Amino acid sequence: MSIPTPSSLSAVLTRIRMVRADGLGVITLARPEKKNALDRQTAIELATALRSLDAAPDVKVIIVEGDGDDFCAGADLAALDATLNDGVDAQVEDARALGRVFTIMRDLSKPVVAIVRGRALAGGAGLATACDIVLAEDTAQFGYPEVKIGFVPAMVMTMLRRAVGEKRAADLVLTGRIIGAAEAERIGLISRCIPSAVFPAEVARSIEALVKSSAAALALTKRLLYRLDDADFTQGISLGVTTNVESRATDDFRAGVRKFLDRSRPA
Repeated sequence: MSIPTPSSLSAVLTRIRMVRADGLGVITLARPEKKNALDRQTAIELATALRSLDAAPDVKVIIVEGDGDDFCAGADLAALDATLNDGVDAQVEDARALGRVFTIMRDLSKPVVAIVRGRALAGGAGLATACDIVLAEDTAQFGYPEVKIGFVPAMVMTMLRRAVGEKRAADLVLTGRIIGAAEAERIGLISRCIPSAVFPAEVARSIEALVKSSAAALALTKRLLYRLDDADFTQGISLGVTTNVESRATDDFRAGVRKFLDRSRPA
């Protein structure tokens, strides 16, 4: 897989980098001097990049990663402090900017994969878990320490509670404790904890497998996965029936079935 090259949108991005090639769209949080902290401008750029990559026909998988030692250490507190006297409307819009990113990730048709090294804290942990798949190095750390500075892990609790359940979410957000990648995997906060020695190779293998999958199947699978959030058992089965039939009509499925049957026939 060749190294992605910068896209035309890159010229307007100051907080992140975006490159695309070989079926991948890679978004890199690019403020390592601030541990890739999130501010309103970063959120706006993330939303723009995510929408751009989802609309790109040559992109099948979107990756979110951090530059430097950390994935993202949370909100840019200096930027947040500068807004505290701006009035309620400004506060609402500042919060909504990051909330939009989480909503967009859920609504995209393409899978979004977080590649986490170092710390993913507060909003950074929320950004990672808002992705569909989270691949973390075994030395990575996750946590929601907002209560320790009198803040609330507000929007991120939507992803956290769904991922780990009520009691584990309460433990994390009320104590603010930091956990390692192994525990994060055990409680369902992340998809996989990968040993450092094989992390690059295993990430590359996992991403390549996604890129080789059917784009139509990936989109339909992701859509159904999140539609089940508000469905009861009977509704879930009904949604499954609809998606099953939709997938049968795709060119990818028909070609895949014929290829499988051709391989299965005796020589």
